Amino acid sequence: MKFRVRAAFALLTLAAWPVVAQAAELETLGAMHQTGAAIDWPMIPQTGPKADQVKQNLTKIKLPAGFHIALYALVPDARHIAIGPQGVVTFVGTRKSKIWAVTDRARSGVGDEVKEFAPTLPKKIPNGPCFSKDGFLYIVEQNRVLEYPAAEFFYESPDVVASPVVAEGELIPKDEESYNHTARECRIGPDNKLYIQLGQPYNVPAKDKLSVYHKVGMMGIIRMDRDGKNREVYATGLRNPVGMDFNPKDKTLWSNDNQVDGMGDDQPPGEMNRIAKAGLDFGFPWYGGGHTRTNEYKNDTPPAGVVFPEVEQVAHAADLGLMFYTGTMFPKKYQGAIFSTQHGSWNRTVPVGARVMVTFLKEDGHVAGKSEPFAEGWNDNGYYLGRPVDVAEMHDGSLLVSDDLVGALYRIWYDGK
Repeated sequence: MKFRVRAAFALLTLAAWPVVAQAAELETLGAMHQTGAAIDWPMIPQTGPKADQVKQNLTKIKLPAGFHIALYALVPDARHIAIGPQGVVTFVGTRKSKIWAVTDRARSGVGDEVKEFAPTLPKKIPNGPCFSKDGFLYIVEQNRVLEYPAAEFFYESPDVVASPVVAEGELIPKDEESYNHTARECRIGPDNKLYIQLGQPYNVPAKDKLSVYHKVGMMGIIRMDRDGKNREVYATGLRNPVGMDFNPKDKTLWSNDNQVDGMGDDQPPGEMNRIAKAGLDFGFPWYGGGHTRTNEYKNDTPPAGVVFPEVEQVAHAADLGLMFYTGTMFPKKYQGAIFSTQHGSWNRTVPVGARVMVTFLKEDGHVAGKSEPFAEGWNDNGYYLGRPVDVAEMHDGSLLVSDDLVGALYRIWYDGK
């Protein structure tokens, strides 16, 4: 498939932070020209006292028999993960200004090289990377989406071809930009469209905000063609959705959602939602999580046909990453299951979360029961040794888990021993 550079889009005026730098860099890169940046730039050290301590902390993590966990790489502020379809490099987003490229050059199950991806191009909250099957990398920032053709093979240069799918300032209204609920995630669906989760910035939004949020797809999930055309709202009624994946068997989209704060330690529940088709409403802001009504909307009539969560999670655990396991390394019971992360609570009397969960499905595509802990021990009686963010499947069937507190990726594998 030829590179869809779309250099003309790079001439668009981009908003703020900084406008001139972004426009100039995109125009230069889109025209296949160099920026003049140095060829070599620093790598993140992978040995030393920090690595030793992280390895020691991992001895406290509990896993089912036959599973093991080890440090894969030190990656500062590691958030969501996209593993290249050719298995060459893993891209890791952050809530700051960098994307990291992690390479296992020795093919030893350890990421021995970690360096910034596309350092000559300024970025803002590049939290959500995702790949198409044909090798195009998409990165969702706070208020734009960029496509990096063949990123898996261009990543060793500081200059990487990039083109806007959604130009700066056009993903959400500029007036709705916030420090809160602004870390986006993306997936390429079975229909070859780009799906993006868009949270809204409030604990519970005011009523005069709802019309604009419904119009642009905030408080939900949008989808569009991979070139940014034909944008539409796919699902709504999701407060701050983070983490999603498609069930490869029935093509349904599953999404975590983080629910309303300030309603007590044990309510409302977190949500894992099964999105069977376009146009469904999952109840927020009338419901704060599960069947729990919000105080702000308790006297208002919810929309007809609200869909309640497939799984109710423990309240305030901050469910983030989510993926269907398609590999064969793990025992049969885990094949086709959902692995997800709980980042850990920040506003609960007794902290919960900071673990990797597993959710089993029945043959009909619905859950077989509650989510169960799979890897835990980062919550040491309320003191976090780590805070898992995302989980991704490697080509050998092992799992990568990101941790933005420690700044690391962990690898989980199974050998039965």
